[in-house]
Amino acid sequence: MSRCVIIGGAEINGYERIRRNLRKDDFFICCDSGLKHTESLGIIPSLIVGDFDSHERPEPPVETIVLPREKDDTDTMYAAREAVRRGFEDFLLIGVTGERFDHTFGNVALLLWLDALGKKARIMDDYSEMEIVSRETKEINDTYAFFSLLNISGTAEQITISGAKYPLNGAAIHSEYQYGISNEVMPGKKATVSVGKGKLLLVKIFPD
Repeated sequence: MSRCVIIGGAEINGYERIRRNLRKDDFFICCDSGLKHTESLGIIPSLIVGDFDSHERPEPPVETIVLPREKDDTDTMYAAREAVRRGFEDFLLIGVTGERFDHTFGNVALLLWLDALGKKARIMDDYSEMEIVSRETKEINDTYAFFSLLNISGTAEQITISGAKYPLNGAAIHSEYQYGISNEVMPGKKATVSVGKGKLLLVKIFPD
């Protein structure tokens, strides 16, 4: 099945990098003002979702789900739920991190929700890629400037990092003390990260 790309309304400056990561068979869900990115991304929405409090309601020949403005789910959360209902297993979220920290944090938490359902998901913005480390070992190549491991869901234990400037073996990271910031992959190598218990947010920082 094709991948689902969810497009939010946060600012995007690095369109070229994102375009390189899009696929011809992606299913694009635009959330409300995420519609402003379609031309720069060179895509046509497959589905539009939103309450249209930040973008004029469109009238294109595209399936559109109009949501109430007073609701528990954000437009992005609803889009993810709808994509899961339609059977998607692989997700890319763009335009979901930016000036509104509350929305940013909520969208990062979406990665936890999708991971709990056994889905593959990552966020890409102008500065980084983000994904959850839980059941599977993750690899990081040396094209990234830095990578960080953040605990946003309690305690993560039995953490192993290899191939990096600051390795770990059987360590724990608590949400109260985030010491896994700004690690580096050793030149010419790939770093690996695994977690025996709990979950971590892996943030891979693009070079300037």
